Amino acid sequence: MKKRITGLFFLLAITINAQVTIRITSIPDNTPEGATLYVAGSFNGWNPGSPTHIMQPDGLGAWTYTVAEGSGTAEYKITRGSWASVEGNESGGYRPNRTFTFTGSPQTINITVLSWEDISGSGSTSTATSNVQILDNSFFMPQLNRNRKIWIYLPLDYFTTTKTYPVLYMQDGQNLFDAATSFAGEWEVDETLNQLYSEGDYGAIVVGIDNGGGERLNEYSPWNNPSYGGGQGDLYMDFMVETLKPYIDANFRTKPQPQYNALIGSSMGALISTYGSVKFPEQFAKVGSFSPAYWFAMADLEDYITETPNDLSGLRIYFVCGENESSTMVDNMISVKNKMLENGVTSDNVFTKIDSYGAPNEAYWRGEFAAAYQWLFQQENLGTPNVEAEKPVIFQNSFGEIIISGIDREITFEMYSLDGRKIAEIPLNNGNNILPKHYVPGVYLLKSKYELNIPTVKIYIK
Repeated sequence: MKKRITGLFFLLAITINAQVTIRITSIPDNTPEGATLYVAGSFNGWNPGSPTHIMQPDGLGAWTYTVAEGSGTAEYKITRGSWASVEGNESGGYRPNRTFTFTGSPQTINITVLSWEDISGSGSTSTATSNVQILDNSFFMPQLNRNRKIWIYLPLDYFTTTKTYPVLYMQDGQNLFDAATSFAGEWEVDETLNQLYSEGDYGAIVVGIDNGGGERLNEYSPWNNPSYGGGQGDLYMDFMVETLKPYIDANFRTKPQPQYNALIGSSMGALISTYGSVKFPEQFAKVGSFSPAYWFAMADLEDYITETPNDLSGLRIYFVCGENESSTMVDNMISVKNKMLENGVTSDNVFTKIDSYGAPNEAYWRGEFAAAYQWLFQQENLGTPNVEAEKPVIFQNSFGEIIISGIDREITFEMYSLDGRKIAEIPLNNGNNILPKHYVPGVYLLKSKYELNIPTVKIYIK
């Protein structure tokens, strides 16, 4: 009898391990707050509001639903509970059914919902690729007592390997990935990195921090300019080092050492990125300075570079601008570069590019991004690129215990009711885990709070 039960559990583990996970990385900005997202398809009778087919938030800005392994090709769409509120195309109109094919192996399918048919105006064209998601629309910045939208780009092989990645922290996040949110065109950081990956690049995580609109000048300079403001740059960089970077390192597979972390920005974003590397060289050793607005606080910045006691010898900096962007752009950039060289930065770790065609806009910076990224990391040994991830296995046995294998530490799981309500957070480990007995009997969904490669499972409490 024990052999039959063991065999049954083995088959169950194989079935769970061959699931298809549908993962929504982005939804329209005008999606109603608190909306419940459903998947409707050939695998559930095309029920647009099935309570057992609710997409679950993963706590990192995406929504997932896992379909049990089947055969052939399945069709589906995303809804908000009815066919009247089904997803639409780029302009808010009808979009054909989505499809995937069962393969007998685990799959994660990243998708973007472009619009909802019942909400006019939701069809502004999004150009973000499927491996870009909104980490948080309102990430709290305790040092500044305000909130900010944070984007994250994950490399194409993030969910299929165990690799750890360098991280680019980029300013003006709304201009990096999506034409629908950009001020005047986007950098196409996602498309560029995806193309480089296809050509053999190791890959990098990109964290995009939206600028604060009216607070942009204040946050992007630690010094006050009497005509324009500024003065909150220290607090902004404290947020990056004390809050944002620790969160990213704790929840994603990063290389936390300074040589693998870059600050990149343009104009005022280049000013705060340059300053941030001088203030925190033990956190960020790479800098991308595009068309820097050093004029905003030129004397203060040069004095700071000259007087800092910090060791700048490990910094690697890429400067780029157009020779006709302003009357002082080139001279200021060269002067800041020289101050860096005088205080420990080596000449081999500085690259300066001055273009006749350069202009202070996203189109120019988009064309320069790939070269800057590759130069910044060309000397780093990032590791072996093709390491397949061993997917953890999780299931419930006949005694109600949760059995887990393939994780190396305690993991926080979230338990949801089938109507999408979060019931509890439960710490679980490898092996047999006994659930607390105070929960109301019923069917629940159990999913990892942070580890995205762990499958969601349905559990039963009697």
